[in-house]
Amino acid sequence: MYSRQFLEQLYRTLYTIRVFETQCIRLYRQGLIIGYFHPYLGEEAVAAGVCASLREDDYIVSTHRGHGHCIARGGELKRMMAEVLGREAGYCRGRGGSMHIADMTKGNIGANGIVGGGIPIGVGAGVGISVRGSDQVVVIFFSDGACNNGVFAESLNLAAIWDLPVVFLLENNQYAVSSPIEQMSRIPDLYRRAEGYGVQACGVDGNDVLAVYEKAKEAVQTCRQGKGPVLIEAKTYRHGGHHVNDPGLYMPKEQLEYYKARDPVRIGREYLLEQRKCTEQEVLAIEQEINSQMEEAIEFAKNSPEPSVEKFLEEVGQN
Repeated sequence: MYSRQFLEQLYRTLYTIRVFETQCIRLYRQGLIIGYFHPYLGEEAVAAGVCASLREDDYIVSTHRGHGHCIARGGELKRMMAEVLGREAGYCRGRGGSMHIADMTKGNIGANGIVGGGIPIGVGAGVGISVRGSDQVVVIFFSDGACNNGVFAESLNLAAIWDLPVVFLLENNQYAVSSPIEQMSRIPDLYRRAEGYGVQACGVDGNDVLAVYEKAKEAVQTCRQGKGPVLIEAKTYRHGGHHVNDPGLYMPKEQLEYYKARDPVRIGREYLLEQRKCTEQEVLAIEQEINSQMEEAIEFAKNSPEPSVEKFLEEVGQN
């Protein structure tokens, strides 16, 4: 039986990610976010469940669709929003934007705009942990598209032969941009690829936050005991196109409706209510609190100064 505090924290994370993504889409439409924005809508349970299994001194490596990972790892909403809006008060002083948020104080080594680019970085962090002899763990979030890159196989093999404390978290939202997974792999269960490297692997319902948490907790414990790495494939489905300007017309209507009916945020909410941990009024109060925090973060970001062009050029010249 899970405690109210635990289920409430999971739901707070789920709902916070949902509101952050929804508000950022609105801000993008208003022209306040420059460049691309890749929503995490529909995948919230993966970040929430996995990060709930980690200690404060563990690490994560994120992706270009990484706002949910940062929030689940305890990222500050004000600094996140400022970064997405390209403001000086952001995590990377507005230089990284939507796809490159990092927060080393929370063990978030950073997001990456290159598909699969974070995988070897995470394995490198695993090497560092091994050299230090600590029992920390690093989780690498990556996509179904990334696992078709050579760097995935190379990194998985290296982690295997060195028994590194790495959890490879494959977020299978079933599309590499617009290419469906069934056209990209003969094997429908991608976690089976790990078998050829002697790596423990499993699949999980990526829309069920408690199912994700339980699998992640097992994998993390395995890695702490020096028996890693472990690969988890979380099957989920994004609620729209690859980025804000992609209408997602290639996504079958019936499939999209099926996964929206299994909305991870709604499932997390139902866990709170069904286990009689919270009343409807208490859940509404949690949601209102988060909505207010998000409004404060948006105002903070809007009122934050933009980076100095002169300072930016000076930094570029130094590097």
